Amino acid sequence: MSGFDPFADTEPRWYAVPAHRPFLEDLAAGVLSWLGDLPPETLSDATILLPNRRAARAFTAALARQANGRAMLLPQVRPLGDLEEDEPPFTPGALGLDLPPAIAPMHRRFEIARMIAEDFDRDLTPLRALEMADALGGFIDSCHLEEVPDPGRVARLVDGEMAAHWERSAEFLGMAVEAWPRRLEAMGLVDPSWRRATLLRRLAEAWDRTPPTQPVIAAGSTGTVPAAADVLGAVARAPQGCVVLPGLDCDLDDRVWDLIDETNEGHPQRALKRLLERHDLTRGDVRPWFEPPAEPALRSRGLARQRLLNEALRPADATDDWRREIGRIRSRAAEAGQSADPIALGLEGLSVLTLRTEEEAAAAIALLMRETLETPNADGSPRTCALVTPDQALGRRVEARLERWGVIPDSSAGRPLSRMPAGALIDLCARFITDPLDPHVLLGLIKHPLVRLDAGGADQRRAVEALERYGLRGPRSRDFARLKRRLLEAAQPDRRGKAPPDWAQPHLIAAQALVDRLETLAGEVQAPFADDAPLDQAARALTRLAETLAGQNLWAGPDGECAATTLTGLIEGGAPLGAVSRADFAALLHNLLKDAVVRTGGATHPSLRILGAIEARLVRADRMILAGLEEGVWPQGPATDPFLSRPMRKSLGLPPPERRLGQTAQDFVQAACAPEAILVHSDRRGGQPAVRSRWLWRLEMLTRGADSAATPVALERPSVAIGWTRTLDAPPPGPPAFAPRPKPRPPVHRRPRSLYVTRVERWVRDPYSVYAQSILRLEAMERPGASAEALARGDAVHKAIELLTLEWPNDLPDDCEAVLHDHLLHQLGAHGFEDAAMAREAPLARNCARWLTEFERRRRERGVTLLIEQRGAMTFDAPAGPFTLKAFADRIELSGTGAAVMDFKTGAAPSMKQVKTGFSPQLTLTGAILAHGGFADTNGPVEPDELTYVRVVGRKVAGEVAVRGQGLEAAELSRGALEGLKRRIARFDDETTPYVSWAAPQFMGNQGGNYDHLARVWEWAVAGGDEEASE
Repeated sequence: MSGFDPFADTEPRWYAVPAHRPFLEDLAAGVLSWLGDLPPETLSDATILLPNRRAARAFTAALARQANGRAMLLPQVRPLGDLEEDEPPFTPGALGLDLPPAIAPMHRRFEIARMIAEDFDRDLTPLRALEMADALGGFIDSCHLEEVPDPGRVARLVDGEMAAHWERSAEFLGMAVEAWPRRLEAMGLVDPSWRRATLLRRLAEAWDRTPPTQPVIAAGSTGTVPAAADVLGAVARAPQGCVVLPGLDCDLDDRVWDLIDETNEGHPQRALKRLLERHDLTRGDVRPWFEPPAEPALRSRGLARQRLLNEALRPADATDDWRREIGRIRSRAAEAGQSADPIALGLEGLSVLTLRTEEEAAAAIALLMRETLETPNADGSPRTCALVTPDQALGRRVEARLERWGVIPDSSAGRPLSRMPAGALIDLCARFITDPLDPHVLLGLIKHPLVRLDAGGADQRRAVEALERYGLRGPRSRDFARLKRRLLEAAQPDRRGKAPPDWAQPHLIAAQALVDRLETLAGEVQAPFADDAPLDQAARALTRLAETLAGQNLWAGPDGECAATTLTGLIEGGAPLGAVSRADFAALLHNLLKDAVVRTGGATHPSLRILGAIEARLVRADRMILAGLEEGVWPQGPATDPFLSRPMRKSLGLPPPERRLGQTAQDFVQAACAPEAILVHSDRRGGQPAVRSRWLWRLEMLTRGADSAATPVALERPSVAIGWTRTLDAPPPGPPAFAPRPKPRPPVHRRPRSLYVTRVERWVRDPYSVYAQSILRLEAMERPGASAEALARGDAVHKAIELLTLEWPNDLPDDCEAVLHDHLLHQLGAHGFEDAAMAREAPLARNCARWLTEFERRRRERGVTLLIEQRGAMTFDAPAGPFTLKAFADRIELSGTGAAVMDFKTGAAPSMKQVKTGFSPQLTLTGAILAHGGFADTNGPVEPDELTYVRVVGRKVAGEVAVRGQGLEAAELSRGALEGLKRRIARFDDETTPYVSWAAPQFMGNQGGNYDHLARVWEWAVAGGDEEASE
């Protein structure tokens, strides 16, 4: 016979497994002890009811593990929360009815939203209708699970003292709970929550009438659903039935136990006490379940841990005598002959890890999980580790950290559809409908691994690269015509005569074909959105676009199936929700994709698990890591009911929001009672200070109160794990290995023999940038969609003045201000300014036009000849061979005595000191080229008699004329600049002269240059490196 018989007594059989024991392991050990020497088929007649499917699978594994190869037929293991009437424990026809199938969650959500839009408020947006559907669905589920007899009476709960909001909510709920069952009945479906509660209720009634004769064990449930609680009672009364409760604290002081009532719903024992009270039981009626032999020290430590945690989480009304209770615990331990301090014993294996941020917490947890794999148990068996956290974002961060070492844990959370390939593509398609020219959306779309686009027969990858480089980097295009014009211009030489390489030409042609295809797709997919589009038509257009881009491969795999289900729900149930704009449709779809969860399965590490708080119930590992212990995360704050006030919920018979806190507190205690438990919290979340969990606060306060000189105790705070975390990505020990200031010395024949005056200015300030651009041939690339308003504004001013001069070379028109204003606005739009920016620029452009009109009149009154956008060059000998200096002059004004050289600026103009010292030689070197006849249209050499910057901004001071040289001074400055350039060229024609970085840091500005990251400026500058290079 067996050594343990759970069915021996005739009275209702209620058992409990202490929180410090591994529940499923002890349950399996008890079942095997009962089986004893009985035939192996004995278990096949038994039924084990567990809370969820994960627990059912874990129990089966524990049973097989503890059987040690013994032959037996497994029992029927079923999840109590997911029963079906045609599966055990039901016998065929036992219920005598066929329940309609449950409506699918997505279908239900859209049907409720449709009902709200059709029957209650036709003005709701689809997004708002779905939000209301979620809230209404939650209320209906609560009514079903709590078996509220007449939900419709919610409309009668309102009294005259309530706010108008609650009156409207109650009226709406009263009508909705009447309309929704009728709609379900018409579809031949039922709510999943109603079906679950009905099955449990019918099972409880059937077993009360005809108790099962085969063995039945209901284990791990706390009976939070009334029908489930009654099933537990029926099982306990059956001839061969028993109930095994998880973590009932039979040692808690009676006075404290009595305080755990409806005013303390957040206590971890509240659900178990409510279950016992429902069946007229006391804690004394619950007996201990079978406990396998264990080391006395391990058992004592587990009991002490359980006592410690339950004392820390006792009701607030009972915390006034914590110190006395600590003394009583120690006294009882001493009377029992226990030499160890029970508080210190309970703290063994329990530690608290405090990290600065969530990212640091994820790194520390990943290291602790990896360490588990590398430290086996004493018997050589691999250790297991489970991370328990309700924070899915933290779980994903830990997964990413573990993948760094090729370790993939078993995660219960799955991944949001929006983060899977199919979901990401659907999201990009919706954003493409909203704004097809958004560079980031376009790049994400055409680079997506599932997308296949026709690029005119060319290689798609090359076409995409050309489109990104020449069309999408820099300011965004306002329409497809401008985008195609940019690609055409990229195929032509630029203003300096530089043409793209020959190999780029076919790629640019392919990019043109790609843009044509994208423009066609954008027109087709936006056609339904002439104004707003019905939601189902919008979903159909999106589906066609996605299939055009990716084909049927889009719907393959778990993420593809989930995406198909989501879009099907929109197509079938979206029409009654009304019309949506393109932006609202993208926002709605993004929320749907984010809420949908995909579980992919696949090969995972058998020793590591990442679990949510609910999934972790009854699960035990050698090392338990409890993370996210901040208020609002674990525990989460009480949910806010948008429809019902607390008095209304109570009158209707619905549980208070705090009840969920008690359930999560029970989960916390169960997990924290593991032999090794690590509690992790972060000081900051999302960049804001975080408040540590109330459970952690209470544990720390209790420990602090128990600490004394005679009996010192403290929570362990493992600094080693924190040290590992901060060392993982830290630089090697010792002085920082900052990179030295670069001093490249390329061969003289590789050094540039031709520069524009603007590049000479950069050469003076930062020679390394000339080395990178002219010798290494590294071109700086703009960010996609980068704001280049300052540059574009300057180009627009230059072009507007050029057009005015070409159209009116002598006399100005009467409406000169209007002409300039129109030119400025047109050029700003052509340079990529968005509508919002144009609204800001329009008054500035008017101010600019007014100021420029007066400027032009004053300058032309002198009778000068205007030359606009002139290209000039001069060549002179240097030690390593001829050197050519080039320039683009914004404006040259020829007079009888000389010429004025002008440069238009929309930013700050260089100071007189910068010009004279040679750090801003643009105007002076342009004047030198002019003096040597380097500009063809001047018909020979002309001495510069004016060097002027014209600053045009359009603000309070609309413009400014900054003269930096006049008369003979202008000519002298130009000659001096040319001589200085020749000396610089001679110095750099010596191979020993390096191209140092930041030769004149005082003139580099706040942003530095385009090549500072290559020169590693911030390293050698921080290190206090070389002094400025001598000039």
